[in-house]
Amino acid sequence: MAIVFITGSTDGLGRAAAQSLLEQGHQVVLHARSAERAAAIAGLESHSARVVIGDLKSAAQTRHVADQVNAIGRMDAVIHNAGVYTERSRGPTPEGHATTLAVNTLAPYLLTALMKRPDRLVYLSSGLHRGGEGSLSDLDWTRRTWDPAKAYAESKLHMVALAFALARRWPQVPSNAVDPGWARTKMGGAGAPVGVATGQRTQTWLAVNDDPAALVSGHYWHDLRRQEPAHEATDRDFQERLLDRLGELTGVTLPPA
Repeated sequence: MAIVFITGSTDGLGRAAAQSLLEQGHQVVLHARSAERAAAIAGLESHSARVVIGDLKSAAQTRHVADQVNAIGRMDAVIHNAGVYTERSRGPTPEGHATTLAVNTLAPYLLTALMKRPDRLVYLSSGLHRGGEGSLSDLDWTRRTWDPAKAYAESKLHMVALAFALARRWPQVPSNAVDPGWARTKMGGAGAPVGVATGQRTQTWLAVNDDPAALVSGHYWHDLRRQEPAHEATDRDFQERLLDRLGELTGVTLPPA
């Protein structure tokens, strides 16, 4: 059985993914942004491998999350699920970054760079990533007028590009991006058309299934099917420029192959 780390697993799709994996007999390392939020997963905690705590909008706490997971051991898979949606203002975070960028882009990048390399990587994106195409010159929203929807779309484009870049850099580690659909979570709202059971199944399938179809790398998925992402996400030059900017903003570079 596999051991899987899932960020943002106190509710929504992250919790649903954790529940599904536990029911299949796998071990799950849960993540909560605070001790108070960890109390919400008391029912899962007794069956999980461990709970790690840290607010991903803080680079320092994100590093601490990586340390906590590394102390447990190397993961078989990591599902980068945590995210924020339409933040009313840019922020800033403790390090001065836009909150959407910090949680949705910088944190997954930092965790990927700092954690022991798993066997599989899964990054949650969104169909809205197609509205995120544009220049990387103001990645952190220091010059532009804040636009919550655009910032979210850009962050989800980053996730697809990061997954694809890692598929090239670390060919031995399957790395994929997933659009879970508009799911009935706190973020998606009660009127969303996709249930959480459906919304979580593609990422958990990619994380643990040994079907050859799940062992591919560098793809964008929705409802267990490959889809074409935004062109910019597949552009190697965009991927490399994104990695360079993330390295500059975090002070951390990805380990080599």
